Amino acid sequence: MAIIPPSHNKEIKKGLYLIPTPIGNLGDITLRAIEILKISDLILCEDTRVSSKLLKKFKIKSKLLSNHKFNEKKNLYKIIDYLKKDQIVSLISDAGTPGISDPGAILVKECVKEKINIIPLPGASAVSTAMSVSGFSEKYYFYGFFPSKLKDIQNDLKSLSKLDSSIIFFISSKKINKAIKYIKEIFSEREILICREMTKFYEEYQWLKVDDLKDFGENFKGELTIVISEKRKIKKSSLLLSESDKSNIKKMINKLSIKEITSVISQNNEISKKEIYNYCLKIKNEE
Repeated sequence: MAIIPPSHNKEIKKGLYLIPTPIGNLGDITLRAIEILKISDLILCEDTRVSSKLLKKFKIKSKLLSNHKFNEKKNLYKIIDYLKKDQIVSLISDAGTPGISDPGAILVKECVKEKINIIPLPGASAVSTAMSVSGFSEKYYFYGFFPSKLKDIQNDLKSLSKLDSSIIFFISSKKINKAIKYIKEIFSEREILICREMTKFYEEYQWLKVDDLKDFGENFKGELTIVISEKRKIKKSSLLLSESDKSNIKKMINKLSIKEITSVISQNNEISKKEIYNYCLKIKNEE
């Protein structure tokens, strides 16, 4: 491992540091993250047992404070007091980037309100890792974790299906089998990537057609990162005007301009504007 030269606190900006931690492979932590963690006066973490393993590996001896979704509001003003005394406080999660489907937003908002420095570090993220390997559209929407009720999951999936982008979300292995029927129903004809144990020795990536999804079985374990591809594009030029569209154009041809007719007809169908425009010209020339 590279030797990191010691830093002096005077050279480091005081405030709250948001530090990503590896999502699996501990070697993915950055040199800067190790450096800041070593000089932190306090490190906020979700589970001290999980974070202690990481800190021990890199010989980081800074003070740890448990700060998870059940106590982050209770801890808030104690931490703000620390920060107001020009302390260096680092926020980490069990894995990945703090504040991304992990605790952090409440503290960040309070720091913004109190005009306390907030310094985010780049680093490990299950979201960007999964997107980079998906091969789907780089324009994506990140949802996070789904609610507990299946009806709510179904409703949220329906809303997400309207987006013209890739969709990425986290889901537990226990919940995926219950959600499969909704995913197949709502995202039929799209592709899906299922990521499991990312960056670890047994990491697994499955690219499938949504329609080919099957139950993963009772022994399937772990949290999953799922990416669903963007909507399948239909080439408008391959579609022809219906008899109904032609009839409507004939009714409008002497009342509206060709440009206006083209706009009206193209609003609610997949036919190219060129196809509509050319048919309008044809009708005009026949008069």
